[in-house]
Amino acid sequence: MFDRLFGRKQALEASELPVIRNVTLGRTVMLDPLAWRRFGSDLLFPFDRDTLVIVAQGLVDLNEGGFVHRFYTDDDIMFQAVSNDRQGQDVTDVTVFAPWDSAYPSSSAERPAWKSRLSARSFTAEGLPDYRRVWFGDEASEQDPVTFWEELHDDRDGIVDRRIFQTCMLFGRDLPGDGRELLLAIDQESEAGEVSFEIMLGVALELGEFRA
Repeated sequence: MFDRLFGRKQALEASELPVIRNVTLGRTVMLDPLAWRRFGSDLLFPFDRDTLVIVAQGLVDLNEGGFVHRFYTDDDIMFQAVSNDRQGQDVTDVTVFAPWDSAYPSSSAERPAWKSRLSARSFTAEGLPDYRRVWFGDEASEQDPVTFWEELHDDRDGIVDRRIFQTCMLFGRDLPGDGRELLLAIDQESEAGEVSFEIMLGVALELGEFRA
């Protein structure tokens, strides 16, 4: 009964849950806070600690030879690595995101307006400056958002505990010096049909700026 209620899928071998540069569910990630503190008050990224205790792990298959590996804390900080392979041996990009805002639409009529914001050349929200579209560049006035399913694990038994369908776009703004702050805008829907609009702010990390 519980498998039907919570959408648990067929178990994989526990060893198949990817370990990315020693980061995986159940471990603690140590970050170098100088990666973002050097930007001082110019950065709005709402995060100021150097450890992440990973309590959930997500995997996205981009169906184009790429994979997104996501690692979550109990307060929804997201450590993300992009790789060219499922096991994460060839990592091309690492970021850490923190929640900025979350909203729950009262009707389906709100979703087209949110998708229009995700498709636009720039994105802003209350309390934030403008962020320009990063994915696909900002030459076009509109660009379809990226869509995918994320499979989430709450423990290392290899079972997919839940799946979330996401429509999202990445934006960014330049900071003084060589920095950039990222904004990830998401429309997410659970298999049960629960919908939320999420805004997360983040920064990119070099491979030497974290360890587990």
